[in-house]
Order: sequence, then structure tokens, then C-alpha cells
Amino acid sequence: MNKVVIIGGGAAGFFTAINAKEQNPDLEIIILEKGKDVLQKVKISGGGRCNVTHACFEPKELVKFYPRGEKELLGPFHTFMTGDTFEWFDDRGVPLKIESDNRVFPEANTSQAIIDCFQNSVEKLGIKVLKNHGVTSIQKEENHWKINTKNETFTADKLVIAAGSSNKAWELAKNLDHTIVEPVPSLFTFNIKDKRIIDLLGISVPNATVNIVGTKLESSGPLLITHWGMSGPAVLKLSAFGARILAEKNYQYNVEVNWLSRPTDKIVNVLLNLKKKQPKKQVFLKSPFTEIPRRLWERLVIASDISENFKWADLSNNHIDKLANQLTKGLFNANGKSTFKEEFVTAGGIDLKEINFKRFESRRHNNLFFVGEMLNIDAVTGGFNFQNAWTGGFICAKAIAEK
Repeated sequence: MNKVVIIGGGAAGFFTAINAKEQNPDLEIIILEKGKDVLQKVKISGGGRCNVTHACFEPKELVKFYPRGEKELLGPFHTFMTGDTFEWFDDRGVPLKIESDNRVFPEANTSQAIIDCFQNSVEKLGIKVLKNHGVTSIQKEENHWKINTKNETFTADKLVIAAGSSNKAWELAKNLDHTIVEPVPSLFTFNIKDKRIIDLLGISVPNATVNIVGTKLESSGPLLITHWGMSGPAVLKLSAFGARILAEKNYQYNVEVNWLSRPTDKIVNVLLNLKKKQPKKQVFLKSPFTEIPRRLWERLVIASDISENFKWADLSNNHIDKLANQLTKGLFNANGKSTFKEEFVTAGGIDLKEINFKRFESRRHNNLFFVGEMLNIDAVTGGFNFQNAWTGGFICAKAIAEK
């Protein structure tokens, strides 16, 4: 009987185990989890609802959401894709739904639906799950693996490491001749202290364009003002694609915000037009742009050296230029970052050149596999990191199940 040990009781580990055992019932599979609970990230992700995947059904489009792994995941996505994820969960009594922002959740609206599905499956299939079994070392014997935990030693014909982005697990991989790309945080908000946005917690604009001054990094989408500074999809996407560059800058950089995602000269024309059409109205009182909430508008007006009692007729060309620049080229100094505990993602992990993506198998050793966040693959927020776990887990399971 083929023995399989999977290190890590998270999304990738469970998905690999279930698919492998379904395809080859003769396998003896053990999942080793270092903590006292399994599937912790599944439980807390998506605000406790589990953002299972993203409604994007073209491999070529889907890979664009992965700052690291774009090239490598194209082939695997042709094998197991978002549509397959829908089908897989549906077949096991967990229908999924697409929300307006294309994020995908269980219809039951709780991550417990996914956890129950996984736990029922491993129970039914006779897959052993051992908690409090942190792996201390791995040895390669002649034709099998020896896996040591504090409690006992296990042997396996095939070994899968699916332990997430953990330094301990990367250390194990390093000892097996693998290169680790230094991990840095990937999804984070920009810490910005600036009088234009202070105390505007919770205010958002639907489509801002944000870029990092002096780089080619640019991103558009909803922008949210938080207690720390700026967040929302536009910022998080930028933090993911700029993870390495921003780490090198020690998280001190300038951010340019175009709150309207429109060219400056177009906005100058709009403002000049307003000056003509409503000369007697006070500039400060009402935002003429539906996308800009009133409190943010007031701050940008003040930042343009326009007094609160100024009417549109009082504005000089200089005022108009300043206001147009605040709206489309606002410069903010970022100093530091804030990461999300529950959505914490790192850029870094096992060097992708060392993996055969047709099987998610090590190029250094036969019968050694890596899936999920162990690899130097990460994505923007929205269910993409889980899709990487499902795709890798499925393909790895297929390779393990070969008789």
C-alpha cells in the first residue's frame, strides 16, 4: 500500500488528500497539523464566509491577478480552473454563489460549510488527521521519506508539504536542497498621516488611480480611507504587485492619487465650467463630483488654498489649477504599512524554477510535492490565493494517485 504524508492541515493539504484518496482508494494518507486546529485560514477568510474563488473563467485572464506565479499557473489553470472549483463543491453539497464584485462564497454564507465538507470527506475516506504534530525534521531514505515529529516518526512513499507561508516549513524545504525566495508581506494598507484624510475613516471613492512615484506601479479601483491611511482594492493590488519594491524602500515612498481617474485637463475644464454656471454658489458646500464624498471634497478645497466662504466666481486660474491637481495628482507620503491578520499573505517561498508544475512535484527529489502558499506564488485579494490551493492540490493529487 502506498503511504502518503501531507504536512499542513489547511486548504491545500485537505484538498490534496481528499482528491488523491478519491482517485486511488488504496492510498494510506495521513495529514500532520502542527496546531490544535485545522483549516484556520479557511475559517476566518472573507470575514468568516470563506472567499472560495473568483468568478473569472479564462486562464489567461485569471493569471493576471498573480504578481508571482502568473507564468507558471497558466498550464495548471487549463487542468483545474474556477469552473471546476464550482463543480467540485457543488458535487459535495456545497453550492457556491458569485457576488457583485465577482468574489465567490458558499451559498450558506459561512466558512463552516467548507470546513464541514472537508472534514466529512476525510472521515468518510478514512484519511487520518493528526493535530499537534509539528514536523521537526525530514530525512530521505533510499526509497521512502522519514518524517519526524515531537511525538513520533512516520514513513511515507510520497510526501506533500502544504504548510502555508511558514518559516519552519521553508526551513524543512531548504534542508531538502530547495531555494527559498525571501518572504515579504504582500497585501497591506499604506500608512499615511495627512491632514487631507485624517479622521475620514470609512470614506471611499469608487474608482481612484493610485501610483507609486518613481516606479511603473499603478492600480485603479475602489479606494478606502482607514484609521491608518489608505486601503481598498486599488491599494491592496498595488501592495501585492509592488511587494518587493516597497520592501526595498523600507515602506517609505510617495503615492500619487487621482481620485477621479480622469485627466487633469478634463477636470480643469469641468471646474471652469462650474465657475461660469454657478458663480454665486459656495465652492466648499457641495462636491460637484458624485464620486467624491462631501467631507473629502472639503479637505481638498482647503488644501487648494480656497477659503471656506469663497464662491465659484472668486476662484482664480491658480485656484482652479491647484484644485484640479488635488483631485487628480494628490501627493501623499506613505511611511509604513499595516497588514491584515486574517488576510495575511506573503510574497516569497520556494523558487518556482525548482517545481514541475505538471505535477506540483519537486525537481530536486522524486515523490516530494509542494502546494499552496509554500510556493513563491501569491495573488491580490478576492479568492485567488485559495484558487491556487485548489488547482495545485488537484494536480498534485492526480500525480500521487498514479498506480
